[in-house]
Amino acid sequence: MPTLFEKIIAGELPADFVYRDDRVVAFRDIHPQAPVHVLVIPVKPIPTADDIEDGDAELIGRMFCVARDIARQEGLAEDGYRLIINCKQHGGQEVDHLHLHLVGGRPLGRMLQPR
Repeated sequence: MPTLFEKIIAGELPADFVYRDDRVVAFRDIHPQAPVHVLVIPVKPIPTADDIEDGDAELIGRMFCVARDIARQEGLAEDGYRLIINCKQHGGQEVDHLHLHLVGGRPLGRMLQPR
């Protein structure tokens, strides 16, 4: 069964795309956690970060380059931004299709608080 993201990539569900090529798509998160919250997704369905294969190295690098370019276009590069990949249930992954969160536009603070 196709994931939510596969349906978006296929055009079956709407999305506010900010980038699209034959390997990577990027669109605005429908529940943004900051003024800018974009999801960068490989067109190839890779369920989790744990499922990345050695042959996917170029694709994963492409995702990061796309995220960098979007951050620059959105005016985030000077002050900074956060890139997040959640992996599986304990990592907070909600859709079983690898995706990179680009988040910024305000101070984000520390990711994890010390115990």
